[in-house]
Amino acid sequence: MAKKIGVYAILRITDVKIRKLTNENRLRAVMSVTFDDEIAVHDIKIIDGGDRLFVAMPSKKNALGAYKDVAHPINAQARKYISETLIAEYKRACENESAPPN
Repeated sequence: MAKKIGVYAILRITDVKIRKLTNENRLRAVMSVTFDDEIAVHDIKIIDGGDRLFVAMPSKKNALGAYKDVAHPINAQARKYISETLIAEYKRACENESAPPN
């Protein structure tokens, strides 16, 4: 079992930059997110899943051709917080840009 280091706390999203709004295939947006004004994660995507929007974390193709996340939430609580926050920011940007938010 891994040893816990430091104090556990949920990182707050302190900034969201929407790098791209689009309707290419299922891709709807590409974002950069800052946590606690200290850590930035780039290339987070908003994807249209048909019946709902979802957040795809940045990934990299490995030697076998499979994609692996390079950064991702570890638990359901963090995943829900990130997803809800980023989808809300995407919808707000769509209202400002007059793009269809889904």
